[in-house]
Amino acid sequence: MAARTPSEDVLAWVKKDNRRFLHADIRVGDLNRTIKFYTEALGMKLLKQKDFPELKYSKAVVGFGAQDTHFVLELTYIHGVDKYDIGTAFGHFGIATEDVYAAVETIRAKGGVITREPGPNEGGSTVYAFVQDPEGYSFELIQRPPTPEPLCQIMLHVADLDRAIEFYEKALGMNLLLKYDSPKEQFAIGMVGYGSNLTQTVVVELKYNYNVTEYTKGNAYEQVAIGTDDVYKSAAAVKLVTKELGGQIILPPVTIPEVNTKITSFVDPDGWKTDLVDNEDYLKELQKKE
Repeated sequence: MAARTPSEDVLAWVKKDNRRFLHADIRVGDLNRTIKFYTEALGMKLLKQKDFPELKYSKAVVGFGAQDTHFVLELTYIHGVDKYDIGTAFGHFGIATEDVYAAVETIRAKGGVITREPGPNEGGSTVYAFVQDPEGYSFELIQRPPTPEPLCQIMLHVADLDRAIEFYEKALGMNLLLKYDSPKEQFAIGMVGYGSNLTQTVVVELKYNYNVTEYTKGNAYEQVAIGTDDVYKSAAAVKLVTKELGGQIILPPVTIPEVNTKITSFVDPDGWKTDLVDNEDYLKELQKKE
């Protein structure tokens, strides 16, 4: 049997690593208004809020469950900045709910904009709707039975779907859970995540619109954070894959003093940023702040 190379070993390790989506980071122009909408209209809980006057920004964390077990949103308000450009590249977040019709009426009553009324897609059976928050972020509401992760999806546009899927499989150890091509509607999607199906885990929906290879990133959506048992091995795997498929390590493994947490950051071939965060450090820091 041929000996395995170090690159094969680290890429195989990625598939065995203990990974979980931790949070997505977005910027907002009105923190209190956003918290109010996300809690009262979308049904999330305010998990944490803190001002940093000396640094001129404030942060809040909202989600459907505790940070140590659920995927959450981190909201950043930079003092004096009341508007951000979401751009055309970011798509939407997804929320699973047992009753899309009731959820839409609550959101409508709280001032949300309904961009697609509830109902199944043509020829399909899954009921869904699209709504927009006061900041302009889009949310897809998906009708499902109770799920461990109600905040269940991030949709990002990509220029090359097969390349994007391969990157997330190799560099991040995700599984391809669904691939769908719609020539009639001129798009194709690939859904990747750490589970075995779409209903029990957070997924990244990678969407390719036919003949569209350039998007505007804007400055509103920042990145997603994923937990790992070994930041150094994770960075080594990402570095190998970027040589083949594109992308770049933008922060080599380092301990961030303010939170005493090891982290590495990279951008994928389409420029989407991901932070890989040490699982043990992350939980220690959460417990320290509770």
